[in-house]
Amino acid sequence: MLDTRFFSDEMRKQLLEWWQIHGRHDLPWKRGDVISLGASDLQGNTFELDPYPIWVAEVMLQQTQLNVMLPYWKRWMLELPTRADLIFACLDKILFLWKGLGYYSRARRLHQAAIQLGDEPWPRTLDAWMSLPGIGRTTAGSILSSAFNLPFPILDGNVTRVLARLQAFSMPPIKAKTLFWSWSEALLDREQPRDFNQALMDLGALICIPGKPQCFLCPWQEHCSAYSYGCQSKLPVKGKARESPYKVIGVGIVLNELGEVLIDQRHNEGLLGGLWEFPGGKQDPGETIQATISRELKEELDIEVEVGEELIVLNHSYSHMKLCFVVRLCRMIAGRPKPLASQQIRWVQPEDLDQYAFPAANAKIISALLEYFQDKNSIPIL
Repeated sequence: MLDTRFFSDEMRKQLLEWWQIHGRHDLPWKRGDVISLGASDLQGNTFELDPYPIWVAEVMLQQTQLNVMLPYWKRWMLELPTRADLIFACLDKILFLWKGLGYYSRARRLHQAAIQLGDEPWPRTLDAWMSLPGIGRTTAGSILSSAFNLPFPILDGNVTRVLARLQAFSMPPIKAKTLFWSWSEALLDREQPRDFNQALMDLGALICIPGKPQCFLCPWQEHCSAYSYGCQSKLPVKGKARESPYKVIGVGIVLNELGEVLIDQRHNEGLLGGLWEFPGGKQDPGETIQATISRELKEELDIEVEVGEELIVLNHSYSHMKLCFVVRLCRMIAGRPKPLASQQIRWVQPEDLDQYAFPAANAKIISALLEYFQDKNSIPIL
């Protein structure tokens, strides 16, 4: 295995020269307006960038690929262009802007962190950033190096993959986080941390890719232990995947005599907090789906319903579980809806559902609902 002493100035120079030609220089949060200049000019790398768009981008990139998050970032910056805008934005608007991006706790924590920061100067230490909700060491290091050109290492998935191959590491990296952090810190170009960290991420994203890396294009081919052993496609080693639990969820689409649909808003805490959804819940062992929906709507809304025809059945996977949603149209026969298990409830015209922030799985439910109404050529009265 390579000793960190072999992380040489030559390697740093090779990577930065490769990056100047082949790197991703069009990331809008890293082309932001220069907010201050140091003693050197821009070529001296002493300029500072506005941390706010960088921070938003880094949080969005947690668990999300660049090509997916980019349009969300652009829309966010149009609607909430400054930290003050984020502080004073209502959570409903924030979640709506995040709609479809997934892992909604990131949006809530971004809002919480902005409120916690208030109008204080931007932090310039790792501990200060990591004290904010939703900020880990990699995100903090990336913000500090990108915005202020400060020498903090990073360890995202791309960097981890590069290091695992560079060192031909034969164990799952998750079992050696401390070691990988020490490698990232030893490798860092402390004179140009902004460019170097971006170059390292770009190397992983563009060249040292999963599966079949493009070693013939890599500036570090001669330094890579995995390449010399011919095992680069087998690294990094993956840990044993956990089997995700499988649950069936009964969902009730409750319609009133005006053709409006009943939706409720989840509490802010926990998974999918603050999002809107159609009422329903997990099927118990031995229970029919009709019984599940009737029971859940009674428990959640204090109403009795007649469960009607099936609208759609769809499967959706989260990182920790797999769900099967069985969705049926319902007619309310007794009671008055109350938010017993949610923040609030609302009757909404089907064509207005797109104005609410729903979890990703609900998009197919909404599409099926609108298609059902279109096929009937009118809003049905059940």
